[in-house]
Amino acid sequence: MSDARLVLSADGALREFNEAGVLAAADLHVARRLAELAGETDEAVMLAAALAVRGPRLGHVFVDLEEIRETVTVDTDEPVDLSALPWPDADGWVGRLAASPLVAVGEEPGDPRPLRLVGSALYLDRYWREERQVAADLLALAGEAPGPVPDDLARFFEPGRQRDAAETALRRRFAVIAGGPGTGKTTTVARTLALILEQGDPLVALAAPTGKAAARLTEAVHDEAAKLEVDEHVRARLLALEASTLHRLLGWRPDSRSRFRHDRGNRLPYDVVVVDEASMVPLSRMARLVEAVRADARLILVGDPDQLASIEAGAVLGDIVAAAHDSVVELTEVHRFGERIGRLAEAIRRSDGDAAMDALAGVTWIADPADALELLRQRAVTAARAVTSAAHAGDAAGAIRALGTFRLLCAHRRGPNGVSGWTARIEACLGQVATGWYVGRPLLVTENDYGLNLFNGDTGVVIASGAEQVSAAFERGGRIVELSPTRLAAVDTVYAMTVHKSQGSQFETAAVVLPEPGSQILTRELLYTAVTRAREELILVGGEEAVRAAVARPVARASGLRARLWG
Repeated sequence: MSDARLVLSADGALREFNEAGVLAAADLHVARRLAELAGETDEAVMLAAALAVRGPRLGHVFVDLEEIRETVTVDTDEPVDLSALPWPDADGWVGRLAASPLVAVGEEPGDPRPLRLVGSALYLDRYWREERQVAADLLALAGEAPGPVPDDLARFFEPGRQRDAAETALRRRFAVIAGGPGTGKTTTVARTLALILEQGDPLVALAAPTGKAAARLTEAVHDEAAKLEVDEHVRARLLALEASTLHRLLGWRPDSRSRFRHDRGNRLPYDVVVVDEASMVPLSRMARLVEAVRADARLILVGDPDQLASIEAGAVLGDIVAAAHDSVVELTEVHRFGERIGRLAEAIRRSDGDAAMDALAGVTWIADPADALELLRQRAVTAARAVTSAAHAGDAAGAIRALGTFRLLCAHRRGPNGVSGWTARIEACLGQVATGWYVGRPLLVTENDYGLNLFNGDTGVVIASGAEQVSAAFERGGRIVELSPTRLAAVDTVYAMTVHKSQGSQFETAAVVLPEPGSQILTRELLYTAVTRAREELILVGGEEAVRAAVARPVARASGLRARLWG
């Protein structure tokens, strides 16, 4: 049987990189087509082009030809010796690219070639232009906001980071309110918006990368608005705010070449734009957002720079926060989950391996994955049966609540300790098959569907909805929406999910299976994100070496935005 991941017609180095799992079939096809159009025959140039195409798929804005040999990863928990691949010599590689008709060299715009070489960084031209544009637009926004700062901040804020964040957002046209889960980011946003609304009658927009995150932002602002001591007009304005996805805010037009209705030539009408879960916003989406914000408006980004960045190209929030610029305030006091999980998360965030090992005494830590198999199977099956019981009863709300009680999180999609391996184990225990719309099947949306108002990362459950009838139930803004499964174009079964896909979600219990210590995907951000998905109970599976390796290894995303922003 042929493997769709392999390009059978490839040969030489391209074939070896494809077979090792470094390059996907699409990477090779694009690179070979570009080479064909430009008359390029140098295999090293085609390899570099394929790696440049691969980069954004894995979150990188460019491929660094001097470092790629040490930083390259593959999406499997099975060992692969990537150093044995036929890597070109870095210096000679850069020189061969500089001479290629496919490649423009340097920072001067105006040379419309598909690849851009800046030093040893090889960009797809689109991402080079977007990175430059985001830096320029954010620097232009980072000035003083018009109007005075209210002198009664103490009415809403005790002295501390939350008051500092509010003052920064009031004083500046561009502000970032950063912090981990439970540090009061949305509370700070809601109270800051109340102060802004008391000064006048501005148009305010709330947005987030996903429908799920937008719904949570709306709920958080409304909850805080109900408690604030403000004029009823201000309260009504806050309660009337409804967050949307960034796509909807910008006016997504799938049938238009311009893609979004709002851009540099047709700016958003809002005086204040707040974007939550900003760590999940990739470079391309941030480019579309900042060019559409009016020059005299306020832009407030809210998010956790320590969790994994978007699965698309860029680490925009992390690049912004890293410089500790005047526009950035980071909240640190945690109010949400228990002290034990909080201690571990803080130790990971500080890259303190000894403190992380001490904090593991407060959670369920199983060093040997073999010892965890039966426990994880039992917990996953128990949770799945609770979902199935409610689903058979037609109780969509109960099934969705049960779905949030337990989640198994993996670093990889493939392999025995990846999502595919664990999904197969759990379905076998339940006597289910990997396909079909069976009652109780937990669903994960994998692509945005604007017609159905479903977004990548949303979860739902197949429920019984009548005599031999089923429907797919999802929660939308506190209410249940039931759809015919035949209308769902892109869904997976979600007994287990990658840590990346879990971003923006929390579960009563999160069970985290770490890969081997040598896995390049095992990073501080991955471990921090996984740990902070647990509200009440954390089960961590992985040896001390794996935990320490993760704590000591920050994510290596190739991005030039930080340097462009702050030098």
